[in-house]
Amino acid sequence: MECNVTLKDLAGMIDNTNLKVDVQREDLEKLCKESIKYGFKSVAVNHSSIKYCRQLLAGTGVGIVTGVSYPLGTNTLEEKLFETKHTIEIGATEIDYVINISELRAKNYDYMKKEMEEILKVCRQNNVLCKVILETYYLTDDEIIAMCKIASEVKPDFIKTSTGQIQGGGARVEHVSLIKEALGDSGVQVKAAGGIKTLEDALNMIEAGATRLGTSSGTKIMEEYMERFS
Repeated sequence: MECNVTLKDLAGMIDNTNLKVDVQREDLEKLCKESIKYGFKSVAVNHSSIKYCRQLLAGTGVGIVTGVSYPLGTNTLEEKLFETKHTIEIGATEIDYVINISELRAKNYDYMKKEMEEILKVCRQNNVLCKVILETYYLTDDEIIAMCKIASEVKPDFIKTSTGQIQGGGARVEHVSLIKEALGDSGVQVKAAGGIKTLEDALNMIEAGATRLGTSSGTKIMEEYMERFS
């Protein structure tokens, strides 16, 4: 397998993830220590874990990602805005919000644009990155392209493939390629998440156009890289 990315650059693309419902303090400590050690871009945790991770990561440069309307995306816009504001207040540095798939399926594109604009506005006001989770498992190619067209106008920081919470419904190379192509030269980047468990998975997603990876196997991927290429 060829590798055109350095260990440092690969680490800087990874959101090191633990979104388990039964996560314990020792799990969060391990997550944060690994993220500091390898120089991961961020940790991705649920809301109740943000404050503790903020303490553990203070001064390290490792960010904190959290989901909004996670994992279903069915909250009202008002609820999503409250979640966005609150989680930023308690320490989130990046917001990954899940779109309202029902509204997209109904071709309510005005709603989808407003949702994206309003959440992005809060993020921009607080110097926080905004990622838009499509959950591509449920979407047709045309629906994915429609969301990318909206994103090209609104310009969030990333379009993200998946929540990672659907069995067998994680990131697919063909979806990453489709999103990358549909976004064109808009400047919006692609995050692949869900089912990225090996170095090969990670490199395939990067080759397809992803510049950020959400994975609970960050340390394993780093170890595999060092074993093969260092």
